[in-house]
Amino acid sequence: MSALATRIEREAGRPLTPIEIFNISASRETTLSRLLTLYICTGLAFMLLPGTFLGVWNLIAISSLQSTQTVSSAWIQAHGHAQIFGWIGTFILGIGFYSIPKLRRLNSFALSAVYTAWGLWTTGVTTRWICTVYNWHWRTLLPLSAALELTAFLIFFHTVSGHRPKDSGKKTLEPWVFVVIAGTTGLLATLLVNLGVSIWSALRAASPDVPVSFDQKYLALQTWGFLVPFVWGFSAKWLPVFLGLRPTRARTLLAAVGLNSAAIIAVFLGWTRLAVIGFVVCTVVASAALRLFACAEKPAKLTGVHSSFPLFIRLAYIWAFVAALLGVWAAFTSNAHGIWGASRHALTVGFLSTMVFAIGQRVLPAFSGMKVLFSTKLMLAALALLTLGCALRVSSEVLAYQELVHSAWSWLPVSAITEMTAVTLFAINLILTFTSQRPSNSERPS
Repeated sequence: MSALATRIEREAGRPLTPIEIFNISASRETTLSRLLTLYICTGLAFMLLPGTFLGVWNLIAISSLQSTQTVSSAWIQAHGHAQIFGWIGTFILGIGFYSIPKLRRLNSFALSAVYTAWGLWTTGVTTRWICTVYNWHWRTLLPLSAALELTAFLIFFHTVSGHRPKDSGKKTLEPWVFVVIAGTTGLLATLLVNLGVSIWSALRAASPDVPVSFDQKYLALQTWGFLVPFVWGFSAKWLPVFLGLRPTRARTLLAAVGLNSAAIIAVFLGWTRLAVIGFVVCTVVASAALRLFACAEKPAKLTGVHSSFPLFIRLAYIWAFVAALLGVWAAFTSNAHGIWGASRHALTVGFLSTMVFAIGQRVLPAFSGMKVLFSTKLMLAALALLTLGCALRVSSEVLAYQELVHSAWSWLPVSAITEMTAVTLFAINLILTFTSQRPSNSERPS
């Protein structure tokens, strides 16, 4: 009898027939898939509405008046919070609840905790967006939103880490898990800082936005400290299989995580130039550890995705390197507002969003009831438009904000609309995938 069957019988308290074991196992899988779909659809809603739409609105205003001072810092930060926490953060929680217990062969967990975490997280992110954009009771709602997000994460962390594998012969975790743990630690640190800054702002600040003097450090923690290690960890888990890569150099990847953590500490100590150099080094080391640009060991597995999938994965890591190099340029340049913005966009859209678009459309259909991606052509269109929009945005921010090419101001709304089209196609493709029946190979749309 399998370990899973033994565990199900132990939980039931009596011997079960094979049919009963199968039905219970299938029911758990269906429930987990539905929960994941809830989290993913919530993340897509944040991505489209308070995230992308507000970002496009901000950029059109900046372009029309040719000044970044025309848009409130609170609005810009509300857009970023909705994207990082509302979109990617919700995706991470959903995938974590779905996959980590299965991968570790853990016992079932209380569904109420999963729904409670979803409710608290969604309410916290929504409240943060409303009070920041509209300045509505923000002295009360800002710290409340931060507390709700932190509480949701703690429920997630307790639910996932509160179990231990009982029947696994492995005594140590796989290296990629340690990298994800580093990202989880970064998320916890980000939420704690968010709560602290929110309380400080509610008591002493004149507006709900994070003070400019601290915002750069906080952004580094959100991106390099939280999101980047998560992507590295799941890259080490999935990319050797998906791209046919040779095994990841585990120690080298852990060294990259260590360098990245040291760079984050340097940011908060005020050693900005040392930190940005550290980000360049750890990006190169992580790419080398993953063997992304070395000859593949096996053919890539492209079933259900567009054949350009490996290209965009590698392009995403090139964007990460570009972001790190732009950070070095900005740190050694006075009045480098545009370069800093371009660096952040290259990282958040070029690297992180491209990875989510590529990996998400590869794994989420399978997680959501073994479905097949609705359209590989939509996948290609979304990734191509995202790349084009990011290239326009990064180049125009440098050229326009640094007053190098005046006509570059007109490129900003074009980049915004291009990226908005890309995220819309991405959302449509996933929603149609979740809502459609799985077609056979002969009926599957292109």
